[in-house]
Amino acid sequence: MTKYSALRGTQDIFPPEIYIWQKVEKVARDVFSAYGFQELRAPIIESTEIFVRSIGETSDIVEKEMYTFSDKAGRSVTLRPEGTAPVVRCYVQNRLYNLPSPQKFFYSGPMFRYERPQKGRLRQFYHVGVEALGTSDPKIDTEILLMLKIILDKLNLKELSYELNSIGCEKCRPDYKKALLNFLSDRINGFCPDCKRRYEFNPLRILDCKVKECIKLRMDAPKVTDFLCEDCKEHFETLMSSLRLADFPYTVNHDMVRGLDYYTRTTFEVTSKQLGAQNAVAAGGRYDKLVEEFGGPPTPAIGFAIGMERVSELLSSSYKTEIPVPEVFIATVGLPAENESLVIASRLREKGIWVEIGYTGHSLRSQLRRADRLSARYVLIMGDDEIKSGKLKWKRLSDGSQGEIPITEVLDFFS
Repeated sequence: MTKYSALRGTQDIFPPEIYIWQKVEKVARDVFSAYGFQELRAPIIESTEIFVRSIGETSDIVEKEMYTFSDKAGRSVTLRPEGTAPVVRCYVQNRLYNLPSPQKFFYSGPMFRYERPQKGRLRQFYHVGVEALGTSDPKIDTEILLMLKIILDKLNLKELSYELNSIGCEKCRPDYKKALLNFLSDRINGFCPDCKRRYEFNPLRILDCKVKECIKLRMDAPKVTDFLCEDCKEHFETLMSSLRLADFPYTVNHDMVRGLDYYTRTTFEVTSKQLGAQNAVAAGGRYDKLVEEFGGPPTPAIGFAIGMERVSELLSSSYKTEIPVPEVFIATVGLPAENESLVIASRLREKGIWVEIGYTGHSLRSQLRRADRLSARYVLIMGDDEIKSGKLKWKRLSDGSQGEIPITEVLDFFS
């Protein structure tokens, strides 16, 4: 056992897996750009209050899972457990609402939750996400969902389920909450301890519980979509109509309420049966009141986040990632050749070409063996004879072809 190990619930990501991550990030960035989303980088640490206010004081995240501590000035600081609240804080603090709406941002990076580590759930995990702030038009909901599907399609992810729901707004949700409490009142004793607590503080979260007995007990619960006000109903029907026109393969999941207090109206989730219990690949929804709660003007908004670990897991067994290899390896014998190799390597690198060189004390044989293990495309060999003649020997490792080239023509040879 090594003396130092990564903390439980964290992981190192290195080649070749890192190339899958880079591919996902590149595909996402390219699609975001096509939809006019620009990058926003918020801090990893924030004031604890922004998460308590946005996620909900009685949520599992705030009560059990946040990494919260006091800094040296006695301020309560939290490692971000999700990405939306920091973006909204930035939006309000910097008065980005004064710019033309909607403002569209994407972000990527680590999130932190103190949960029991298991497959697909780590204490430090990574999200790629988007937020669109400034319009309540259901067309932006449609665009967001289509954008998400394009990303997942470009990654060739198969057998995904796109689930959709509307959880209403502050006008219609109280009536639904009352109906749900009435339904649960005579059977709540059969639910798990978490659901019993949710019954007192936020009964909608009972619908999100994954415990089998709880799922059975709530099977005939009233549907939130039956209680939508006219505005919410029209918004949801317009969204579904647009998705049908775009051949978007969704199903309505009446139990999907998401676990955060800030959600309103549209909620959605993308799941995969290949992932087991932690099956969400991406999820998101509307949060039309959050900007106001942070002190900004009334600003409807919507967003989603993609779980990098889960996408990577889905891709790891099927995705053919091209692992980068050096274009050139320069093997040398003698000090003059070593010095000349540094000059040649530097000039090639200035052109963006990956070059590796041999180092002092390594025989020519060991250098060539290293070039082969690195799968370098070309090997250049330099010694005293090559320096005198002004010509290098080259060899292409893929087919064994070889020849000579003047030192002065090396840059042209690899251009």
